[in-house]
Amino acid sequence: MKKGNIGVTTENIFPVIKKFLYSDHEIFLRELVSNAVDATQKIKTLAQRGDFSGEQGDLTVRIAVDEKAGTITISDRGIGMTADEIDRYINQIAFSGVSDFLEKYKDNANNIIGHFGLGFYSSFMVSKKVEIVTKSYKEGAQAVKWSCDGSPEYSLEECDKADRGSDIILHIDDDCKEFLEKGKIEGLLQKYCKFMAVPVAFGKKTEWKDGKQQETDEDNIINNVEPLWSKSPSTLKDEDYKSFYRTLYPMSDEPLFWIHLNVDYPFNLTGILYFPKINSNIELQRNKISLYCNQVFVTDQVEGIVPNFLTLLHGVIDSPDIPLNVSRSYLQSDREVKKISTYITKKVSDRLAAIFKEDRKTYEEKWDHLKLFINYGMLSEESFYDRAKDFALFKDDEGKYFTYEEYQTLIKDNQTDKDGNLIYLYATNKEEQYAYIEAAKEKGYSILMFDGELDVACVQLFEQKFEKSRFTRIDSDIISRLIAKDDQPQTTLSDNERDNLAEVFKSQMPQLNKTDFMVQVEAMGSTAQPVVITQNEWMRRMKDMAQFQQGMGFYGQMPDSYTLVLNSDHPLVASILSDCDANTAEQLKPILSELKGQEARLAAIQQQQDKKKYDELTQDDRDMKSECEKAVEEQKQKKNAVLHTYAKQNAVVSQLIDLALLQNGMLKGEALSRFIKRSVDLIK
Repeated sequence: MKKGNIGVTTENIFPVIKKFLYSDHEIFLRELVSNAVDATQKIKTLAQRGDFSGEQGDLTVRIAVDEKAGTITISDRGIGMTADEIDRYINQIAFSGVSDFLEKYKDNANNIIGHFGLGFYSSFMVSKKVEIVTKSYKEGAQAVKWSCDGSPEYSLEECDKADRGSDIILHIDDDCKEFLEKGKIEGLLQKYCKFMAVPVAFGKKTEWKDGKQQETDEDNIINNVEPLWSKSPSTLKDEDYKSFYRTLYPMSDEPLFWIHLNVDYPFNLTGILYFPKINSNIELQRNKISLYCNQVFVTDQVEGIVPNFLTLLHGVIDSPDIPLNVSRSYLQSDREVKKISTYITKKVSDRLAAIFKEDRKTYEEKWDHLKLFINYGMLSEESFYDRAKDFALFKDDEGKYFTYEEYQTLIKDNQTDKDGNLIYLYATNKEEQYAYIEAAKEKGYSILMFDGELDVACVQLFEQKFEKSRFTRIDSDIISRLIAKDDQPQTTLSDNERDNLAEVFKSQMPQLNKTDFMVQVEAMGSTAQPVVITQNEWMRRMKDMAQFQQGMGFYGQMPDSYTLVLNSDHPLVASILSDCDANTAEQLKPILSELKGQEARLAAIQQQQDKKKYDELTQDDRDMKSECEKAVEEQKQKKNAVLHTYAKQNAVVSQLIDLALLQNGMLKGEALSRFIKRSVDLIK
């Protein structure tokens, strides 16, 4: 028996392995099964080269769990190792058997996995003792047994083993006993080894017999050695791709499209990426791309390998050229990774462009699911916008689809304002904004539907990219001002009439949490609504953007700002103004007279004081002006009090306000109950 110390530069490598080298303890199974597959692939390569003439026989890699003994055994019939090779490849951590083998057989190596870091030593993350029983394929080789208890000391001795290959026996540590559960191991094998290139068996298949599950003689093979992405696209049919998608995501809807990646220069990359059906909630759609290295699962966190927006795709990427044993920050800056990322983006863009060109009808039918992905791409990658602008679509309120260029041509004659800006009108909810949409359509305007999760977020992008263009939500202003023309209608009311009318309605506006209302009087035509609520486009947009962009939280905390617009041309509004004048004239007469006198006095004082510099004004001057301003304010308050009393008694005022609130989904609870009761009373 030979004893010695493992050749490492640190006194004890095992605490480092357990604590820092791998973030997940479960990774040990991937590493050891990968090594077993590796050794098996090597025997195939040697046989193909004529360097091994024996019978290959059954090459299945087998995993066995002995809960009673507390062991997991990974067995292969690969090339095995001699004592010298154990000393070189196991005892000297600095060397890599795979690297040497690849160098020798670089032109004919069968999917050698080989760059998962320290590989074999990940076994000590879960083991208090590890044994290797191995016999080399070389003629006359002596089987040997290597043993190590988690310290730098090891033992190596000759032993009996009938067949070539290696058995790795893990004596599971007390704090890792969950790995002795068969269900746990089967789950890990399904996760990491589902597509390995050599059959991997875990126990026997079972069948229902005599009222219970019983083992059969058939191996329980957990992997598919020829996954779909490893096959030539020309040999596959649509149903093959759909079936594979169901294998990956059993509970998902059928995918929209797919892309089969297959490139061997300037890097090796295979895989299949699917466009899933996505309506909303980006976060739920992420991390559905699995990264493999020569059919060995590595991770589903692929943000460093594909652009952020492509993480919405589902599927598989397999590449031996991605550095796997480095930090993610390094991975993102790796030159090969950037090449792969750029290539995938181009392939996705080309595929979408081709589908749009070849079958636009089908593309339009699937657009509502595609647009979240494409909008996200355009927002996050400027280069993707340049590619996508030719196959990205707008949808109008009637369900018709247009390219950006087609829609610009459609609206340029009727929706260009007096300053030459092209105005794109959009709605976010067809039902809630129905009245606004209809008013715009009566003007001959076209309305886009921006009802997707990122549609509104793209507005800023479109305004940057489209020349002399502005996007305006359909309820952001009255119809005559949405697209400013030279023939804007003007109200015939006097300033005093407009002020009185506005004050009457303002006094009856509800106090809603985090909501501010302004009141305006405008001429909108006798057939238009008597009262309309609008929401300022700029402020609403800033609040929307605050949900997506850091540093804009200030806008998110601001109250919602609405304007109640009174249509001075509508008979109901005109009737309220007339009735108000009739019922308040006597009370307002002395107030208005006093107010007029005080305003005249204040104007005279202001005119006189404007001729002086501020430091020339005496305290008496300032007091006189302040007293006059106070007197003016007192009269205004008296005037408003009269108007408020009138407004409170006029049920039609509150009814019109509530109708406008109801139309915008803002009338709820007690206020809604009062409205219903008032409606009944008015009908009587």
